Amino acid sequence: MSHSLLPPQAAADRWLSRLCLYLPLSALLAFFGIPMLSILWHSLLDDQTGVFGLSNYLSLMNAPGIWRAMLNSIILGVATTLVTLFLGFIVAYGLECTAMPAKRFVSFATSLPVLAPSLVLGLGLIFLLGRNGIIGNLLGVRLDIYGFWGLLIANVLYALPQAILIIRVTLRHSDARQYEAANVLGASDWRQFVDITLPGVRYGILSAAFVVFTITITDFGNAIVIGGDFSVLATEIYSQVSGQMKFGMGAVVGILLLLPAAASIWIERAASRRHKMIGTYSAIVRVPQPLKRRDLPFYLATMAIALMIVTVIATVVIASMIRLWPYRLDLTLRHYNIDLADGYAPLWTSIWISALAAIIGTALLFLLTFGIHRQPGKSANIAALLSALPVGVPGLVLGLSYVFTFNTADMPWGILYGSAILVALCNYFHYHTQGYTTMMMGMRNVPNALEDATSVLGGGVIRILRDVYLPAMRVTLISVALFLFMRSMVTLSAVIFLVTPALPLGAVTVMRLDEAGFTSQAAAFSTCIMGIVAIMSLILHLLTGKRK
Repeated sequence: MSHSLLPPQAAADRWLSRLCLYLPLSALLAFFGIPMLSILWHSLLDDQTGVFGLSNYLSLMNAPGIWRAMLNSIILGVATTLVTLFLGFIVAYGLECTAMPAKRFVSFATSLPVLAPSLVLGLGLIFLLGRNGIIGNLLGVRLDIYGFWGLLIANVLYALPQAILIIRVTLRHSDARQYEAANVLGASDWRQFVDITLPGVRYGILSAAFVVFTITITDFGNAIVIGGDFSVLATEIYSQVSGQMKFGMGAVVGILLLLPAAASIWIERAASRRHKMIGTYSAIVRVPQPLKRRDLPFYLATMAIALMIVTVIATVVIASMIRLWPYRLDLTLRHYNIDLADGYAPLWTSIWISALAAIIGTALLFLLTFGIHRQPGKSANIAALLSALPVGVPGLVLGLSYVFTFNTADMPWGILYGSAILVALCNYFHYHTQGYTTMMMGMRNVPNALEDATSVLGGGVIRILRDVYLPAMRVTLISVALFLFMRSMVTLSAVIFLVTPALPLGAVTVMRLDEAGFTSQAAAFSTCIMGIVAIMSLILHLLTGKRK
């Protein structure tokens, strides 16, 4: 039957289904696809003459600073990955495969870095181990945490929650029957660990490795706060663009940063697919039995790691209430009386921009996944492919691409530059892939029988959305919205190039206060951000707990 012969209701439903797919797909192309192409285009434009060519890439031969930053990034990424995997496996194994006490505290403590901007960990290490840090003063030595070792510690703490989460999920899927068979055959605990646990978790470890490596080489917050003279690609982009106004070279460095991140994500995805193919869906969950000689060492090790994270973050909170760290330790709230950087205006701006990112992002993701579900085909495949790509794009690269795309007076979309909605869209597309994955999982869990029943009763697309998908996916929608809000509150790299004097943001203000030497006020501002994100995280926990 031709479209012109369809009943009016059926024709309207067909167009609404297409709109649900094409509207978010158009936004994905406009606010992710085109900006990514603009990075490539500007990397080929000479900064001095504007001539199209390879001059910027040829200039790399005479830019030892960029190559040094790239080598430093790779060395730091590899070192951070190795240390994080070692510590992450200890914590994950202790939580999933032992009967040690205090599991809830360890799980909570090791997830704390997610609640804070990455530079908070750098600030905490400065308060503890800096030249005027409290530990150096207690020991009577002058420590210097700036540079490679400070970045290594900060990045390990920042990436550790991600590694623990991935390895825990992998360990949770181990089959108890394999261990029961090994016990019957008389295999020792060590033999079971080597022959069953390690082979079963290898793809999870590989996935965690590439996630940690990507987080490390793309992180900007810790590098700008505690990196010192140890330059990395993230700070090199910032220097080229904001310091030297070399936008073409900034684009080239952005591509250099994009390549290892994209390669890591691709390999991680391949590892995840391989793991799913060899996994078993009928696995029986293993319940660890108490074993003192195993549980006690893991308890001590995991508690040490958890307390180290708590100490660093708690130091920032405490330092925000100390009169003069570390010389006058009497408590005061005067650092919360912030009279610089527009006071608390950046915090309120961050809150409503994060709320805007959550609302827009959740609506677009819901429409996109519904459109893919209702309209399978080439367009849906393109949308699914594009939705998987943003996770491999560093925030600095995405933010710089927005400058190239929207900072123009010749095109109508130039009116978006410097606006809150553009910053909100940048935050949303920075975390688009994670939100898309969660929303698609929720969409697949909606029973098809409900949709079929509504259609039989004469309900169209609007009725199906209102009466079937919205109620069934209520928890998923709120979870995605809270996730986008929390990540938008703490992100720094994606928005560092988009802030203006009229549009200051909280995480950027923390960086500005620290650069100006007002570290206690930076700690106070960070504490406010962490408090807001912690409240949202608690709401999310209660929500998902009720559903469970």
